Amino acid sequence: MNNLRHLFYAVIACAFSLVVLVSSTQATIDNSPASSTSEEGACLTSISTNSSNMLYSIILPTYNERENLPIMTQLIHDTFTDAKLNYEIVVVDDNSPDKTLNVAQSLQSIFGKDHIKIVSRAAKLGLGSAYSAGLKVSSGQRIILMDADLSHHPKFIPEMIAVMDSTTKKVDIVSGTRYSRGGGVAGWDTYRKLTSCGANFLAKFLLATGGASDLTGSFRLYERYALEQILPQVKQKGYAFQMEIIVRAHKSGMKIGDVPITLSIAFMERVNSEQMKLSCI
Repeated sequence: MNNLRHLFYAVIACAFSLVVLVSSTQATIDNSPASSTSEEGACLTSISTNSSNMLYSIILPTYNERENLPIMTQLIHDTFTDAKLNYEIVVVDDNSPDKTLNVAQSLQSIFGKDHIKIVSRAAKLGLGSAYSAGLKVSSGQRIILMDADLSHHPKFIPEMIAVMDSTTKKVDIVSGTRYSRGGGVAGWDTYRKLTSCGANFLAKFLLATGGASDLTGSFRLYERYALEQILPQVKQKGYAFQMEIIVRAHKSGMKIGDVPITLSIAFMERVNSEQMKLSCI
């Protein structure tokens, strides 16, 4: 319970710090060359492109994900194969002690270099820089950011793509949300849900994010130009990193859609438990 209380206060503190940060830098951003990318994005979004001909880059930052990475890779492969969509996975590993890099290299030999790209870094350098490193080597017109620990299930990706492809409301970013009808976290009790929802609601109120319903979630689909514009502007780390992305996207005039998702905490714990049992046999 104390951990959840600390999480609640941390999210609110992050929101306050972002209010100050974004307000103090907004004038600079508005006059910077990066702002012109928003207009370029508007032109690009008016072009109708068949999703089946697009390449989707899934960036997976990893640290000690040796056991989870093969499962996540197979889930992504199955999802994109069933949907007849083109994909590449970009694994950004921060020198994992459990040799996640070796597993990534084995997966690359199985699925092919056209489906698995690897960025190996010398140490833990932060989530934001991991995304930037993955983006640099990626080739996709659209970018998916998600966790490699099995908390995010790729089965939601086709629906996220459908929202981005919608002609009724063109969006630049689609965020997986726990806070819309049909979303949530499997395995959480009522107290944990209320704490999380309360912190998210207050953060939304403080930051005025234009209707984005999940500020701290990291499962998102981006048009490439959107992520290329936003990432260099982001200063925060931790929970505030994901929040700042949404705030800056909104301030830049980008449109944000969302898709209800369920975080697979119970699934993640079950798989890891089974893997631990197998390792003891």
